[in-house]
Amino acid sequence: MSTTRVPLSPRQAGLAPAHLSPGYFALVMATGIISVGCQLRGWTPAAKALLVLTAAEYTLLVVLTAWRFAVHRRELAADAHDTRKAFLFFTFVAGTNVLAVGLAGQGHLLPATVLLVIAALTWVVLGYTIPWAAVLGRSERPVVAAANGTWFVWVVASQSVAVAAATLEPHYSSARQGLAVVAVFSWSVGCVLYAASAIFVSLRLMLYVLEPRELDPPYWVSMGAVAITVVAGARIVEMESAPMVDAVRGLVAGMSVVFWCFATWLIPVLIAVGVWRHRVHRVPLTYEPTWWSIVFPLGMYAVAGMYLGRADNLPIVEWIGRSWLWVALTAWALVFTAMLHALVAPGPRAPERA
Repeated sequence: MSTTRVPLSPRQAGLAPAHLSPGYFALVMATGIISVGCQLRGWTPAAKALLVLTAAEYTLLVVLTAWRFAVHRRELAADAHDTRKAFLFFTFVAGTNVLAVGLAGQGHLLPATVLLVIAALTWVVLGYTIPWAAVLGRSERPVVAAANGTWFVWVVASQSVAVAAATLEPHYSSARQGLAVVAVFSWSVGCVLYAASAIFVSLRLMLYVLEPRELDPPYWVSMGAVAITVVAGARIVEMESAPMVDAVRGLVAGMSVVFWCFATWLIPVLIAVGVWRHRVHRVPLTYEPTWWSIVFPLGMYAVAGMYLGRADNLPIVEWIGRSWLWVALTAWALVFTAMLHALVAPGPRAPERA
């Protein structure tokens, strides 16, 4: 009798095209925002290395997603109609924009501009099709019973468009007015979407029984969505004079401080939820693609503090952001290691044979 161990397949690690999570672009979001944070800290070699890794991750996931669309369209459509998963498709928009911001920050303006155009158009298309397919077009009621942390990814996607547009604005004087409109428009839409998502998710938490397994990593996006709203606001405040920017500059500056405070308040709450889930109810800590939904908010919170501190002259906020980047870097390293382990570690024993 003999037994053998086989490596986990890409399917088991979540990377097989047929079973690719629509939220896997959170990997790009997480690595990209850590790269941006390192650039803000002046850690240029680390920022460049992480940006290259971000581009490689993005390319791989685009290829796998295209493969899935061509060969496994039924599975992809099923995810788009699943109220619990559909909003994860917006991670493509956010990941594309985070990569664009990283590229722009290191002087690669043309690819950054192309990525912004792709992301903005995708955001518009998904912004109408995903809610219809996953929520309004379903006969299942009440839909609020399926609301979860992934709904906040729509907010992140909206604010990522604002961040990318505001980042590119200083480099295109002829397009300054248009980029200002895009930035303010998407920031405003993102704020309203956050309020709506928060209401739906809060109703879900209060009206329906919640199993510990259901309080999964995407609930951290509730904090990440606020943090990226802060970054978008800080970038808008720094934009050159334009009618759309001048009309909201004071409001955006004040609201960005309020949002940063709320994001800070959410962190202990989310940590307590994690302790309740894994320590009290013994939910196993095993790698899954949604763990990147924790890393991205941690990185975005660090970047939010640095941007807001500089834009509004708040040294304590900037110091918190600079210090928090170490937390985000540690989380990224741990989850990245866990992902690699899931790809190469031995899997279950194969059936015994005489």
